[in-house]
Amino acid sequence: MILFTPEADELRAVFRDALGWPYVDAHDGWLIFALPPAEVAAHPAPEGDTHHQLYLMCDDLAATSDELRGKGIEIRGEPTSEAWGTWTTMLLPGGVEVVLYEPRHRVAAR
Repeated sequence: MILFTPEADELRAVFRDALGWPYVDAHDGWLIFALPPAEVAAHPAPEGDTHHQLYLMCDDLAATSDELRGKGIEIRGEPTSEAWGTWTTMLLPGGVEVVLYEPRHRVAAR
């Protein structure tokens, strides 16, 4: 996965400092991050609506949101409750939007 943003250095700092993801410096500050366990799903969409979204899971949405706010991450709006989990949106440097959610379903990546 590669996220493209005009604020790449700032986004790398969020991954490193706020999320605490381990990384290697490939060269001259070009950080490559290890991700936590991951899952992928395929959801139906209307004809012509092909897109993707990045979702990061957590065990406690309220506590994680508070922790990330304390590290300078913007959390947009109030959490939304769905049958599959509770979610909110994080706004990361460069306008990168990522969903943060606490799943209600069984998690395959554990």
